[in-house]
Amino acid sequence: MNEPDHKRTLLKSVFGHDSFRTLQEDSIDSILNRHDLLMILPTGGGKSLCYQLPSLLMKGVTVVISPLIALMHDQIKALEALGVSAGMISSTQNQNEVEKVYRQLVNRELKLVYVAPERFKGGRFITILQQIEINFFVIDEAHCVSEWGHEFREDYRHLDLLRRTFPDTGIAAFTATATEKVQKDIITNLKMRTPSIFRGPVFRDNMKISSTYRIQDGRNQLLSIIQNHPEENGIVYCFTRNATESLAQFLQKNGIKSSPYHAGLPAAVRNSTYHDFIHDEIHIVVATVAFGMGIDKSNIRFVVHMSLPKTIENYYQEIGRAGRDGLPANVYLLFSVSDLMQRKSLIDQLEDPVYKDHALGKLDAMIKYAESENCRHRILAGYFEDPHQKNMNGCKTLCDNCLDDHNPGVSPKESVDITINSRKFLSAVYRTEQRFGTNYIIDILRASKNQKIIENCHDTLSVYGIGKDLNKSQWHALAQRLQELGCLQRGEFQELKIMNSGFAILKKEITVEMRKERFISSTLTVSNKKQLTPIVTSENSYNFEKMKTLRALIAKKENVPAYIVFNDKTLIEMAEKIPLNRDEMLAIGGIGEKKYERYGNEFLNLCKEIAQK
Repeated sequence: MNEPDHKRTLLKSVFGHDSFRTLQEDSIDSILNRHDLLMILPTGGGKSLCYQLPSLLMKGVTVVISPLIALMHDQIKALEALGVSAGMISSTQNQNEVEKVYRQLVNRELKLVYVAPERFKGGRFITILQQIEINFFVIDEAHCVSEWGHEFREDYRHLDLLRRTFPDTGIAAFTATATEKVQKDIITNLKMRTPSIFRGPVFRDNMKISSTYRIQDGRNQLLSIIQNHPEENGIVYCFTRNATESLAQFLQKNGIKSSPYHAGLPAAVRNSTYHDFIHDEIHIVVATVAFGMGIDKSNIRFVVHMSLPKTIENYYQEIGRAGRDGLPANVYLLFSVSDLMQRKSLIDQLEDPVYKDHALGKLDAMIKYAESENCRHRILAGYFEDPHQKNMNGCKTLCDNCLDDHNPGVSPKESVDITINSRKFLSAVYRTEQRFGTNYIIDILRASKNQKIIENCHDTLSVYGIGKDLNKSQWHALAQRLQELGCLQRGEFQELKIMNSGFAILKKEITVEMRKERFISSTLTVSNKKQLTPIVTSENSYNFEKMKTLRALIAKKENVPAYIVFNDKTLIEMAEKIPLNRDEMLAIGGIGEKKYERYGNEFLNLCKEIAQK
């Protein structure tokens, strides 16, 4: 059997796929030909298969270097389910467990071994590697090599020793994000020799993106989003640890299965949350960016950012957790001008002026993306210098700016004149001597009986009660707009100060507009259900639910995540086709011979029961 036949046989028999995805076969061929490789492919594009399949075709063991312990663990579980021998060495293991993996390596019992980059600091590990046959090295999350990337890690800087210590062994580097500058840094720092470079399109056609201004704390907007995703898995990202815990409690009080996750929680709590999420025992994790980058869960249907991410690289990596199985997924960004100020204050604390300018440039790109009225997929493609973007005019229906009917009766690009209400707001700020914050000014405009207002006699001002026609959310949106335009500025104690352009509004010298969608958003949901695509048709939903129940029983018995048994995409195809014999079952995407051997009979029996009804 020639090599192409071998590839395709393994693709089907082990991984259960009939054909390769974009660039997979090219990258596999590069590794088999002993070339160095740099592959830039979005999350969910199938990077793992690009090194797992050639490893099975080559003599020796593949060493996979990754900073993500949770991902290592999930990958090994998935490989074991496919009948592939794999192990890992991490800081979570005791010495006996590490020694066991060392013995397995020396005895040639493993095809792949996953290790963290810091493992290469110690001489013992290098000595073990020098005793075995290594077919090639894999460096996952390769952007961590570059100080110009968004997740630079010092331990990755030392990986140039791979070329020095193993000069004849190939290096395959993988990442989901890399600008041209980061790409060059990866090649230089890893001392790669004329590598094959494959860059997949940034655009993901199963992902719908929206970005909108956060109304106050955004909690009502979040509830609206979750209501559009009943019983579906999602990640909600917050900027601070306290925010994750507070928001998780809020969701729990509203009957939503969720848990917080951040680096400050005890390891046992974090591990419990992680376990519950990947085993579908909770639906939502509310987390800082400490969570999610190492999760291999395929059926995350939505991701929400409750504040502005630090960089577009961070944002793209984080939304990449959604829809890894290729089925429809939604991502939402809720932000405000206060997020921008908070991020800038942190950057101002940096001492290196070059790095500070670099960080400010990335923050500027992030806020422009969030506020833009252009196609969001196209902006992302442009940021990462995607060569495929020249063929892309817009996503048509996959972002809020291209989807004209995402809020009925309101065009996303339609503006509304807010000049008169801006004068009301600025006048209230002026008449209270610019000594109070946004909430206090809104209370005056809406004639609140707040005790502080009464004590200050501000209920006697001419502006008291002149803004009852707008709700609090609308006034907050207007106040944010005035700050964005530089008409208002916050003082040391969050008090509002009127700038020159603000006085120009009061003098009727200039007018003010804002997007109508944003101004009336308090009465509309962030996303309309028409924007969501069901992952399974109504006529097959009964079959799908029965199969999910069986999958959950098997997963619980084997103590593995449900998607390790079969992912949702496989179950959907099975629910549609109802295979009744071995050949029909093996024709389903994602079912290879090993998985059929382990789970095939139970699902065949269920399919026969369904067919008889």
